[in-house]
Amino acid sequence: MTKVGVLGARGRMGSLVCQTVRSAADLELAAEVDLGDPPDPLAACDVAVDFTAPGAVMGNLRWCLEHCVDVVVGTSGFGPERLAEADELVKDAAVTPGESAAGTSWTPRVLVVPNFSVGAVLMMRFAEQAARFFESAEIIELHHANKVDAPSGTATRTAAMIRAARDEAGLGPSPDATQTQLAGARGAVVDDVHVHSVRLAGLVAHQEVLLGGHGETLTIRHDSLDRASFMPGLLLAVRGVAALPPGLTVGLEGLLGLA
Repeated sequence: MTKVGVLGARGRMGSLVCQTVRSAADLELAAEVDLGDPPDPLAACDVAVDFTAPGAVMGNLRWCLEHCVDVVVGTSGFGPERLAEADELVKDAAVTPGESAAGTSWTPRVLVVPNFSVGAVLMMRFAEQAARFFESAEIIELHHANKVDAPSGTATRTAAMIRAARDEAGLGPSPDATQTQLAGARGAVVDDVHVHSVRLAGLVAHQEVLLGGHGETLTIRHDSLDRASFMPGLLLAVRGVAALPPGLTVGLEGLLGLA
């Protein structure tokens, strides 16, 4: 029985995670922590799931590592700089071997997941595979109006994957003859990929990757119509984080056999 703690337990995603963990026969919801709650109950957990806010997540991560708790991070805001900061925290925690709540030896494992939807993971992988065949690539990500960050973590991760694939294929930046523009008209540039963020009431989480070549275009789109779409991937992460190599892992690809 894996003991799971949830940070952000009273939020939209956190409350759904709590419900999902309670329904799993092999998991025990051992701690529910939200803003203003003491984190102490998390020390008895095998793994903590963080669905809080970009301003809180690093402090939560540090606390869990200090108390020998593996972490699955679903909170947004993990660009290259924050991933590097998280990696340093994990490396620091690995210097002195710890002991888990069960009394066994512990080495830190942190899994940062830009998107828990299996379909979204496949969308990112397909975009990465296709990017080396097309001259142009741009991303449009669309989310509900209450999302606090832009671009999304999924879009940032997709842009990094596209950039790596294009670099490997010897492609430069996408062609763009724009000389004058209103500020923001061409979106943000993430790893040389233009990313456009839409925030609209009624949406959940959606992303399009637009690829263009000579006489053809390819659009790869994924839609999460309900937050329930994230739960199979969440369970996969909670059950699989302890089996990952020690250190920081980004994305579900390894647990899905796609790495």
